[in-house]
Amino acid sequence: MKVRDIMANNVICISHKATLKDAHELMQTRGVRHLPVISENDGTLIGVLTHKKMISAVMTMINKYGTDALARKERGQLIEDLMATDFQKLTEDEPLNIVVEYFIANKLGCLPVIDENKVIGIVTSSDFVKLCAHLLNK
Repeated sequence: MKVRDIMANNVICISHKATLKDAHELMQTRGVRHLPVISENDGTLIGVLTHKKMISAVMTMINKYGTDALARKERGQLIEDLMATDFQKLTEDEPLNIVVEYFIANKLGCLPVIDENKVIGIVTSSDFVKLCAHLLNK
């Protein structure tokens, strides 16, 4: 099996110039925990924002400024300052047996799938759980 067999290709991305407030609302309304971050200039993948990182930033703001100031502080925090820029990328042709080892060794929640540095999909740990359930039910 290859990455293309389990990746989600209806990927929700966010601009590097978006704010933490934008990311928070996007994750809540779209029910996602990982956002590939793309350049506003050319649409290329430049980072990844995880739910864990977003929650950490929100909690830091609440602890430092209080809940009343949260929305204002979130609007002032750019994604480009929070996103991870050191991350693994996949192509849709990569074999799953190699990808799953990478997930296990690095305790990752997601890996973006690219074609010429443009996001075409995403593989999450949930995708592997769904695959496992499918194989167990055969």
